[in-house]
Amino acid sequence: MRGRAAIGLGLGLAIAVLTGIGANAVAHSNDPIEVAITIHYSHFEPATVRVPAGRPVTFVITNTDPIDHEWIVGDAATHERHRTGTEPVHDARPTEITIPAGSQKRTTVTFAPSAGSEQYICHLPGHEAYGMVGTLIVAAGA
Repeated sequence: MRGRAAIGLGLGLAIAVLTGIGANAVAHSNDPIEVAITIHYSHFEPATVRVPAGRPVTFVITNTDPIDHEWIVGDAATHERHRTGTEPVHDARPTEITIPAGSQKRTTVTFAPSAGSEQYICHLPGHEAYGMVGTLIVAAGA
């Protein structure tokens, strides 16, 4: 009887260790994390997103509105530049994209630990004033 109990205990410990190793491998994977953002009635949902520093994040942004929008991520200087900018369409940088009406765009970004908190804003005329602003929090181990 003691032999069977020892074998059962050994198997249970082995399963626990393997489960922990598997969970650790997933948590430290370099595969992108996917974050969904929906644009609805000229607002971002969710309005706050938390992502890990140093790991690729694929943003899947769905525009359900009948008008185009932008998703520009950056610090205050980035947004000031876009408030007075003249770029009609954004697709050259992964943190600056245009999402046409009724469409979905994907973009992958890896944020540095120093990024801290940034905003994502639509800078089309009147959209920021209407409330088309979100917050991106970059944190270690988020």
